[in-house]
Amino acid sequence: MKIIAVIPCLNEERFIGDVAAKALKHVDKVFVIDDGSTDRTADIARHAGADVIRHEKRLGAGAATRTGFLAALKAGADIAVTLDGDGQHDAAEIPNVIKPILDGEADLAIGSRFVNPSTNMPPYRNLGIDLITWLYNAGSKAKITDSQSGFRSHSRKLLEIINIIRSDFSFSIEVLVKARKNGLKIVEVPVSCLYHAQGSSMNPIVHGLGVAWSVIQLRTAIELLSANPVPPA
Repeated sequence: MKIIAVIPCLNEERFIGDVAAKALKHVDKVFVIDDGSTDRTADIARHAGADVIRHEKRLGAGAATRTGFLAALKAGADIAVTLDGDGQHDAAEIPNVIKPILDGEADLAIGSRFVNPSTNMPPYRNLGIDLITWLYNAGSKAKITDSQSGFRSHSRKLLEIINIIRSDFSFSIEVLVKARKNGLKIVEVPVSCLYHAQGSSMNPIVHGLGVAWSVIQLRTAIELLSANPVPPA
């Protein structure tokens, strides 16, 4: 099976070379999606052996992931594994994250930071993720622990079915909601996570509230569509 890593990133020149080089030890190809970086992210990623696809201006994490998924499909990927470019994910754990897909047990495997906690995540971030995950889980029999993990593996079936519409970070919930709606099997595997002081500068409270609102919008839209299906032409 052909395994491709998709790494969306923005201004990650400090970490991207190491992330890409380590990922290449476990996959057939690495696509780094440079979402309008103003530093040397693209050059360093290429030097590390990655194929770089560059957005000339910042379009958002969802748009970058969509670009990566389309590139992976075109390249013949059977599995696309996503991880962040800031070094918080350990690329050495890729085999564990893709195993459920390889074994035919899932279409989406989430590398969860909370199954066997091994992270230095700040408490305020943990609280926001808990809220978003609770909103996603509400009313569902199949619960997950980490709705916001960017360390995931995706089957080709999922890549062909799900088209990411949302350009911002709420795409992570969009994929989960659409996967569940389409009856795709979702599992979690434990992963570690290392937060850096030089990580995202986005206000975590604003980010968390924005994604939480997106969960409500996405779930409401899909539930309304299920209750009022579009009649065949």
